[in-house]
Amino acid sequence: MENKIKIGIVGYGNLGRGVELAVSKNEDMELIAVFTRRATESIKKYNGNLKIVDVNQACDYMKDIDVMILCGGSATDLPVQGPHFASMFNTVDGYDNHGKIPEYIRAMNEASMTSNKTSAVCIGWDPGLFSMNRILFESVLPYGATYTFWGPGISQGHSDAIRRIPGVKNAVQYTIPKKNVVKRIRNGETPALKNEDRHTRQCFVAVEEGVNKEEIIEKITSMANYFSGYDTTVNFVTEEEIKEKHSKMIHSGFVIRSGWTDNDCTNNHISEFSLKLDNNAEYTASVLVAYARAVYRLNEEGHNGVKTVFDIPLRYISNRTIEDLCANLL
Repeated sequence: MENKIKIGIVGYGNLGRGVELAVSKNEDMELIAVFTRRATESIKKYNGNLKIVDVNQACDYMKDIDVMILCGGSATDLPVQGPHFASMFNTVDGYDNHGKIPEYIRAMNEASMTSNKTSAVCIGWDPGLFSMNRILFESVLPYGATYTFWGPGISQGHSDAIRRIPGVKNAVQYTIPKKNVVKRIRNGETPALKNEDRHTRQCFVAVEEGVNKEEIIEKITSMANYFSGYDTTVNFVTEEEIKEKHSKMIHSGFVIRSGWTDNDCTNNHISEFSLKLDNNAEYTASVLVAYARAVYRLNEEGHNGVKTVFDIPLRYISNRTIEDLCANLL
């Protein structure tokens, strides 16, 4: 296929490898290079022909890459890397620190507008696909309440946030919905609930020898926008146990809207969208790659600045023609 969309990847962890795999399944795309902070010769590649480049050399590839997919963590990587790369490339990222999304959008919009580039931000399944369903369900049923549940499964963002704590060697964090609360919502109740009322968090943490475990617990449970306010349990385990028992990146989640269409609240309707994932990173990567196609098209049309899933028509993420979509999927 001619005129393939040329993709670059920043970061070659689980998400970056998932993007590599997803690009290979899209015939209209071509992976040019992966950019990393690690020593390039130390990286084990899925594809032996994959080009690995030091991240500081990314500026040399501005003419070679149509869309750069940013695969760093939201806690510390993307707040710095996002605006930096948006000043040079069209970008897609999975920023998921919900409490700081407006701040991140402002920084990314300033960078991408200045460079006449297009940046799709907060792309994934939440924020992302779940965001789309929240706005859809709320618009259809304006009188009611929406609830989002994550898990049971491993949260990449929360796990990454724990791993950034000094003294932590490795960590995974499971988000688990409270079953009794889920049952109430599916029965049509609409209680006022915060995220922490709906979930518990289970952390499995391997630390360096001699580290004060009580301090680690305090740093985790007091972490704003991640663990503060939640029913959080910290379990200290070995790295071997994490690899043996917690290495599969399962996740799941669902959005529920409970609402009424009559005046006396007797006709209740439940709308629900759910996901069950064997590999969170690979699924999230597939969403990022689909939106890379949209970013390329939007930029070609002259639409610069930040875009979210609220701004991007669904047809822009598909490789099928609008005629094909209308004939077969409408």
